[in-house]
Amino acid sequence: MFGTPQRPLKKVMPTAFIAAICEIISGLLCGVLMSIMPLSVSGSPFSLPDLGAGESAGSGTPYLGAGESAGSGTPSVFMEELSPRQLAAKELKARFLAALQRNDGRAVLEILYHSDLDIDTVLEVEDRNMVLASYKQGYWLPGYKLEKSWAMGVHVCVKYNALESLLVLLQKGAAVNRKPNGKTPLHVACEVSQADCVALLLDHGARINSKSLSGHTALHYCITRDSVDCAKQLLFRGGKVNMPSDNNEEDTPLHRAARFGIPQLAALYLSSGAAVNAVNSHKETPLLTAAFWAFDQKEQLYSEDHHLVCRILLDRNADPNIPEEDKKTALHKAAWNCDQVLMQMLLEGGADARAMDINGCAPIQYLLKVTGVRPMGVPHLCYQLLLNHNGARVYPPQFHKVLQACHDFPEAVEILANSYERLKPTRKWRTSIPDDCYKRHQAFYDSLFSVWSDGPRSLMHLARCSVRGALGGMCMASVPRLPLPPSVQRYLLLEPSGALY
Repeated sequence: MFGTPQRPLKKVMPTAFIAAICEIISGLLCGVLMSIMPLSVSGSPFSLPDLGAGESAGSGTPYLGAGESAGSGTPSVFMEELSPRQLAAKELKARFLAALQRNDGRAVLEILYHSDLDIDTVLEVEDRNMVLASYKQGYWLPGYKLEKSWAMGVHVCVKYNALESLLVLLQKGAAVNRKPNGKTPLHVACEVSQADCVALLLDHGARINSKSLSGHTALHYCITRDSVDCAKQLLFRGGKVNMPSDNNEEDTPLHRAARFGIPQLAALYLSSGAAVNAVNSHKETPLLTAAFWAFDQKEQLYSEDHHLVCRILLDRNADPNIPEEDKKTALHKAAWNCDQVLMQMLLEGGADARAMDINGCAPIQYLLKVTGVRPMGVPHLCYQLLLNHNGARVYPPQFHKVLQACHDFPEAVEILANSYERLKPTRKWRTSIPDDCYKRHQAFYDSLFSVWSDGPRSLMHLARCSVRGALGGMCMASVPRLPLPPSVQRYLLLEPSGALY
């Protein structure tokens, strides 16, 4: 029942146990140290090693020769010094790179003819702006850049617009679709806006819709005015204008044109069949993208090019009321930027001034949040536009929040106050206005408190409210058609006068 009694286990001596653990840890540390030390010695943990005769030419993937350290070719403390053969190969590749960069086709041809250098050998090229490199999202820390990239000779020629050398390589059968650092030569040509290089590459079999490691096609890299000719050639040869990027954004080329504010590209893509209301992974249309980027937060300036892109999109029947994933429309974004020009464009194009985002905020609430931090904006015109296009008004008991946001913009306060038939002042009104601001605009604020504290407003104001109410809030479209003098029309449209009556 109880079975055979088991023999007690022998106790392991503490010293033997500790010795065994130390031996295991020592072995692991040695392995890790041997694998990382060559990289730390070179000073460039991701740079391409100088290749000896044993370079992999088929895939463009390099490997270390005997005695080389990763990066600069500096002898490693764990490896032998470079052999004469490897030093000669290193010097040959340096001469080859220099000839490509200075567009010396004769020298390039001579090197290829008199040596066994692989025409598709991978080179290490200075690339501070990462023109030659492309990485998957999440591979690098934000803002982290490498100073050098891997590239083949064709990539180098395209980067430096070395047409003579490029033609030599292509005629000798250089590969045109490899990505040693994530981009094909065609991607690079479009990024640096070299239309002649694009034509040569396409003539020699470059794949038009091939994607870089970051998921972009060549059309996605056309993001400047100078790249319009590149885009034309790609579209003529079969580039897919509605292909989304294969990454977290899923932008189409039209989204990219809207993001960077290139009206010529936007018009080109639309005339080539681009979907004007295509959405990316954030449910943003190109119009939403252009509306957001129309304001440069750093320079505090508005972009006429982005405005023109929006105009082109609206003329092609872009829907201004399609919301993105947080239910914000293009008008929300324009209001956040205090962009009066774009707001007028969107409202005239049918934007809903009462649309609410996921938090129940209308465009006027976005405008209130940024009135004091948009020095280049004209906030009172933005409020006037919204209210004349049936925009939502602030809840009357919360009017002190208008004074908190707009206290330094009396014209905006006047327009908002005149949109009500009646308002009841509270103690919060006065405390919402800083003393120094009250002194600067004392005449206006005295009229504000007087008008709402002394009973009903004037008959003229009450008549204005009645007319605006009868027009259903769409005053901007209806008032100009009324048989009234221009001064009365301006009064109905809440034109500020500097005081309340």
